[in-house]
Amino acid sequence: MKPNPLLGKLYLIPTTLGEGDPNDVLPQTAKRTIDFIDDYIVENEKTARKFIKSIQPEKVQATLRLSSLNKYTEVSEHSKMLQPCLQGKNVGLMSEAGCPGVADPGAVIVKLAHEKGIQVVPLVGPSSILLAIMASGMNGQSFAFNGYIPIDKAEKKTALKNLEKLSQDKNQSQIFIETPFRNNKMLEDIVQALNPSTYLCVATDITLPTEFIKTMRASDWKKIKVDLHNRPTIFIIHKM
Repeated sequence: MKPNPLLGKLYLIPTTLGEGDPNDVLPQTAKRTIDFIDDYIVENEKTARKFIKSIQPEKVQATLRLSSLNKYTEVSEHSKMLQPCLQGKNVGLMSEAGCPGVADPGAVIVKLAHEKGIQVVPLVGPSSILLAIMASGMNGQSFAFNGYIPIDKAEKKTALKNLEKLSQDKNQSQIFIETPFRNNKMLEDIVQALNPSTYLCVATDITLPTEFIKTMRASDWKKIKVDLHNRPTIFIIHKM
């Protein structure tokens, strides 16, 4: 279905990947867009309002209308969130993950917008997944994001070995994440499960002053100590 010019647009507005100056990582397009949008679909209202204030301090918070989209949101609520677009108003979609729709529940809203003939406008911003693969030195021509892998120790080991084999068979870098408070344990489990010669990239606090990105063989990771506790981290493995 072609976008209807009489409808409002759905703007996918990127956010920062942590505490920091938005002007360091976001283009002026994001600020200008927020200036003319009052209706938003967000994961967390508190952090969304804080972000809007940081990037556009002049914006009157009382004018904002925010709808929450998270794992607790009923499917029946999705269409209501796009109602302003059907009335000719623009809507902004923001994510806690940086880029809306990527490793983010916002994808369901984007899909629905296409079905309703609403134009979707993605704005440039930091994607931790892309920034990590860029900085890893691994295969940027072929890679896959696998989200979270199992918590159970045996299942986790099996999943890691499967991803390792997949990376070798397809020459494809395998990307995954873990809940931040389990990052240190994840790193330990990864280096124990992988072949010593398999490459592992650990990309932590991307775009922040504490950013740490390092690619080494699994055997070399056993020789160093890095604290990843409660720090957003991307893991990438590739067996050559």
